[in-house]
Amino acid sequence: MADMRNGEAGASALELFNSITTQGELVRSLKAQKASKEEIDSAVKMLLSLKMSYKAALGEDYKADCPPGSTAPDGSSETNGTDSNEDFVDPWTVRTSSAKGVDYDKLIVQFGSSKIDKELINRIERATGQRPHRFLRRGIFFSHRDMNQVLDAYENRKPFYLYTGRGPSSEAMHVGHLIPFIFTKWLQDVFDVPLVVQMSDDEKYLWKDLTVEQVYGYTLENVKDIIACGFDVNKTFIFSDLDYMGMSPGFYKNVVKIQKHVTFNQVKGIFGFSDSDCIGKISFPAIQAAPSFSSSFPQIFHNRTDVQCLIPCAIDQDPYFRMTRDVAPRIGYPKPALLHSTFFPALQGAQTKMSASDPNSSIFLTDTAKQIKTKVNKHAFSGGRDTIEEHRQFGGNCDVDVSFMYLTFFLEDDDKLEQIRKDYSSGAMLTGELKKTLIEVLQPLIAEHQARRKEVTDEMVKEFMTPRKLSFHFQCFCFDT
Repeated sequence: MADMRNGEAGASALELFNSITTQGELVRSLKAQKASKEEIDSAVKMLLSLKMSYKAALGEDYKADCPPGSTAPDGSSETNGTDSNEDFVDPWTVRTSSAKGVDYDKLIVQFGSSKIDKELINRIERATGQRPHRFLRRGIFFSHRDMNQVLDAYENRKPFYLYTGRGPSSEAMHVGHLIPFIFTKWLQDVFDVPLVVQMSDDEKYLWKDLTVEQVYGYTLENVKDIIACGFDVNKTFIFSDLDYMGMSPGFYKNVVKIQKHVTFNQVKGIFGFSDSDCIGKISFPAIQAAPSFSSSFPQIFHNRTDVQCLIPCAIDQDPYFRMTRDVAPRIGYPKPALLHSTFFPALQGAQTKMSASDPNSSIFLTDTAKQIKTKVNKHAFSGGRDTIEEHRQFGGNCDVDVSFMYLTFFLEDDDKLEQIRKDYSSGAMLTGELKKTLIEVLQPLIAEHQARRKEVTDEMVKEFMTPRKLSFHFQCFCFDT
């Protein structure tokens, strides 16, 4: 799966402009050909989504006669996308000018998803009998598509399954990569459902300057970190695209079905691909979509096509699954449901991006206790004042302070987190004290993960990655044996 955080290089403003132009031509063509209402509506919906993305990127409405960077009809210069104050989010780029990070309420409106509100959180608690995960309590998972439908199924003793993934671009994962897996493990435990984890090594080969052998090697290393999160081998299937595509007719058949129902213009419009992109990139979205359908895993679901999928992922992955949800009814499958998370900030602040090539941009799962301490103290962006006197008088800003942001992800105790917020905001707690608190949370967390990872053998990796039957709560009365 495309990395559950964010990727590398997004579409330029001009590519977005060209995608809108192309999609507009497609809409006109479909209307002229008197295509079906469903097909026209789908194309129009995609055109509107592209125009929203264009406005988010450039801060201006799309004008057919005015490409970005050109002179507008009134003689004024168009705004360049890189200078825009608006947020821009797609599967490869996350851009914001705010030190607080992306405005997620606006993103919900832009993407057309639904906010995870208190009512939904309470319903999850009633259904599972478990206290909601801190990621739900604190709005880290903040948006959804059809979660109420999943809960309807669960309450009526109908099965569903989980799907998440990882794009293995380096041997070492960082703490941000743990977020979807921590939450997915909680979902697996409280709902007692099967999980499939896609390792999109094919995607990383297509997008990066890596060999097939390198990306597959990264897959095996990353799988060890994923297993170390504590997943149940009896309920979890982890697969490499490079492996599984060649051994699963069910998976490949679904890839082909999806490919047939998405046009080249549509995929260019959604993902901003240009004519110079390799055809592998253009076909990859169908591969990320395929695990959303239960018939891609006949060994788990006994060739059933009607088991709904729930996908926990970062919000930047939503374009893949908007496409998937559009295709699903046309090939006779249920639409996947989604739970969207916020982005995990880089140490340097929510405006910057974590990078595997910059070891100081995040805390990596291979870091020593000393490295963690040094990184937090030297690089974690502070919301504190310039002097102790000013800080004591005016207090710090938790909204932009990275140490506090990290604590919202990893400190379990709600009361302690709230006390830290009050103390830091009032000036009672200094930046150095806040960083010390974060270090004391991260050091044991990383050390414990490293200890669990050392216990993961090659044999365990092979067991998790072998296609097989899984054991879970619904199996006894929902599937034929």
